[in-house]
Amino acid sequence: MADHSFSDGVPSDSVEAAKNASNTEKLTDQVMQNPRVLAALQERLDNVPHTPSSYIETLPKAVKRRINALKQLQVRCAHIEAKFYEEVHDLERKYAALYQPLFDKRREFITGDVEPTDAESEWHSENEEEEKLAGDMKNKVVVTEKEAATAEEPNPKGIPEFWFTIFRNVDMLSELVQEYDEPILKHLQDIKVKFSDPGQPMSFVLEFHFEPNDYFTNSVLTKTYKMKSEPDKADPFSFEGPEIVDCDGCTIDWKKGKNVTVKTIKKKQKHKGRGTVRTITKQVPNESFFNFFNPLKASGDGESLDEDSEFTLASDFEIGHFFRERIVPRAVLYFTGEAIEDDDNKEPSQPAECKQQ
Repeated sequence: MADHSFSDGVPSDSVEAAKNASNTEKLTDQVMQNPRVLAALQERLDNVPHTPSSYIETLPKAVKRRINALKQLQVRCAHIEAKFYEEVHDLERKYAALYQPLFDKRREFITGDVEPTDAESEWHSENEEEEKLAGDMKNKVVVTEKEAATAEEPNPKGIPEFWFTIFRNVDMLSELVQEYDEPILKHLQDIKVKFSDPGQPMSFVLEFHFEPNDYFTNSVLTKTYKMKSEPDKADPFSFEGPEIVDCDGCTIDWKKGKNVTVKTIKKKQKHKGRGTVRTITKQVPNESFFNFFNPLKASGDGESLDEDSEFTLASDFEIGHFFRERIVPRAVLYFTGEAIEDDDNKEPSQPAECKQQ
C-alpha cells in the first residue's frame, strides 16, 4: 500500500500538485503579459495556413449540405458546357467547308498550277509609302544596269519550298526535323484539316499531301486525333472543353532503302559454344519527323504511362492542335514570319485540347 502523508486531512501530494498548478498559472500570466511573447504568438497564428478546405470543414453540417447541392448544379453545368462545345465542333465543320475553296486556291498558287491575276496579287503593306520612295531611288540608280542586262529575272514555278519553310520557321516543328527529313519535306504541297462527320465521335484528321517523290509511294499521309467533349465521371470539375485523348497515324510505304525512320547498325555477336564471332546487321528506330505518323498510343487498359511517355503524348497532342488551329488557317503568315512575331507577343498558354487523359 502506498504511503501518503496528510496535512489537515488532505494528502500532501494533492497539496503539492495544487501549488505547482498555481505557480504554472502565475508564470503563464507573466509570460502572456510580455509584449514580445504576445507578438511572437500572434505571428505564429498569422502564419497558420487558412485554406478554403480548412474553412469548409469549420462550417455547420446544414451549410455543407447546401454546398453539396451547389456542386450537383455545377456538374449539370459541365454537361451543358460539353453540349455547347459539340455544337461549336459542328460550326467548325460548317465553316471549314467555306474556307476550303480558299485553301484550294492557296494550294494552286503555291504549286504554280494557277497564276494569280493582277487583282489577286495586289497587296498594300503598312509601310507602302516608305517602300515606294526607297524603290524609286533604287530604280534611278539601277536603270542603266537594267537596260544593259540581257538575262531575265528568274521566275520559279509557284512558291518553292513553301511548307518546308514553315517547318523551318516554327520552332515546335523544326525541332522534329532532321537533316535527312528536309529533302522529303520539300515535296510537301499542302496540309489539310478534315473534321469528323456529323453523328460520328469527335475527331479531326491532318492530311499531308506530297507530290511524287523518291522516298515513298503515298500521295497523302494522315494523322487522326480523337477527341471527347464530356466531363470525366471521376473528376467532372476538371472539364474545360474538348480534349484530344488519342491519335492514330498511317503506314508509310517507303521505297527500298529510303525509310528515314530506321537506321541499320552492325553488331558483333559471339557464339556461346564455338566462340566464333560474326557481324550481324540490325535495324533500329531513328529520329525523324516522319515518326509523327507512328504515334505513341494513349494507354487504354487502365495502366498509367511513364513520365517520358506522358510528355511525348502531350507534345504530340499539342503539335496536332497547333497544325489545326494555327498553321493550316494562317500558313502564309508563318511562311513570312508575321504570325511567329504575333505568337511571341502573346502570353503562352496551354490549350484545353492538349490535355491528356
